[in-house]
Amino acid sequence: MSESNVTIGAYIYMYNSHLPPSMAKRLPTTALRLFSRRLDTAFSSSFAVGSQPLKLEPAAPTIVDLDDHRKLFASVSTSKLLRSSVNLGFAANETFVDFGMWVMDSRLMETTLVRDVILKTVKHTMFDHFCAGETTEEAGMCIRKIHKAGLRGMLSYAVEHTTDNDGCDRNLEGFIRNVEFSKSLPPSSVSFVIAKMTAICPISLLRRVSDLLRWQYKDPSFALPWKLNTLPIFTNTSPLYHTLEKPEPLSPEEEQDLELAHKRLQKLCQKCVDLNVPLTIDAEDTSLQPAIDYFTYSSAIMFNKDENAIVYGTIQAYLKDSKERLFMASKTAENLGIPMGFKLVRGAYMSKETRAASELGYDSPIHSSIEETHSCYDDCASYMLERIADGNDAVVLATHNLQSGKVAALKARNLGIQRGNPKLEFAQLYGMSEALSFGLRNAGFQVSKYLPYGPVDMVMPYLLRRAEENRGLLSTSNVDRVLMGKELKRRVKSLQFGKAGDELHEGRNRHTVSWWWN
Repeated sequence: MSESNVTIGAYIYMYNSHLPPSMAKRLPTTALRLFSRRLDTAFSSSFAVGSQPLKLEPAAPTIVDLDDHRKLFASVSTSKLLRSSVNLGFAANETFVDFGMWVMDSRLMETTLVRDVILKTVKHTMFDHFCAGETTEEAGMCIRKIHKAGLRGMLSYAVEHTTDNDGCDRNLEGFIRNVEFSKSLPPSSVSFVIAKMTAICPISLLRRVSDLLRWQYKDPSFALPWKLNTLPIFTNTSPLYHTLEKPEPLSPEEEQDLELAHKRLQKLCQKCVDLNVPLTIDAEDTSLQPAIDYFTYSSAIMFNKDENAIVYGTIQAYLKDSKERLFMASKTAENLGIPMGFKLVRGAYMSKETRAASELGYDSPIHSSIEETHSCYDDCASYMLERIADGNDAVVLATHNLQSGKVAALKARNLGIQRGNPKLEFAQLYGMSEALSFGLRNAGFQVSKYLPYGPVDMVMPYLLRRAEENRGLLSTSNVDRVLMGKELKRRVKSLQFGKAGDELHEGRNRHTVSWWWN
């Protein structure tokens, strides 16, 4: 990084550092835009030189053992294994998934009796498998259970899209209670709390702000007087086709609503700072993501202090511009003296993104093949692991891909990232990739499960995405079903019913973990 870029970053940081969060100075757009464009131009060579791709030769060693199903599922009861295997089998059946999604979108849900029957059925199948419960009490029981199994929880009060300020205020109170609730649970059992900006800012406003941000990137002379200091949001390859015409400025009422949304997020962030609970802001589709990144990064600048990344953004590696955006955001934060955290995922809106781009006559913003997505994810993971080894940033490697998990674990070991390093967390969704979660746990890593909770009807959008994600025989759930089946057969043969791990023989601890760094 050139000296001039560092100087610009230092100037922006000093310009804002003396102001309290509620009085955050407006963005010095010319300076930061110059800084961002220089990073954008230098991206390809810098990323290639600064990070070695996550690649393993076929004969390379692995520290994550997924072959010993007895050891993997030692902390899982036989009844839980059986239910999980059945539920994953249903979720992988395309006919079943298609029928379920048709029912949920049909007018049958308008009939009270039918709706009650359907929701009750969902609760005892997909909901119980993928969610932590309907209430905080049930979520607490789930957290304690997985904590005993050596895992942690990313606690998500699962409200999503909201259209009005009253609903946003109610959702904020739910998020605040979620943070407070997390501190009542066993120490270190909750790694993060999760929030969605779509729950505390009206969808229409997020769309408007995204349009305005996109247009300013196209036309740097386009003024946004309400804009706070933030990190780079776009690159030259970012999808800008959602905004084809110059948008109207925010109305006074919209600016007031924007200020309210900022205050909600800042109140949530302050609660997380006060209780020292990291907060991850979930990602959405590209029509809304610019505004979500803007809120996330502006809050990170305010609240991430003293090497403690409280606010984490989310990078979706299936997007073609994700690697560049990650690099630019992390480098800008470094030069501003801001510790930054990222959750790295592949993405969950593939059909929606491809359809939206096609309808507007543009190429999909998503990589052309699953192999390209895997490669992008692994490169981003490698880059973040190297930054952690150098004392910068923090990352949640949220992946269900076995190879990505194995390779990242090996690279973390080779880089000397120590046991319990708070800057590295692996994560999988609750009810998915159990073998990978337990394999990473057994290898000595901190591993979390994403735990949504709330009333069944409120969590339904999340469940429909999980059903879509699990469909088909090539889904990641297939590995779990195969390994669970092998373990169930082994237990039937040896008559090991009841709680698993009860008979971890020869007096060994039921949570035997091979710490490779000892």
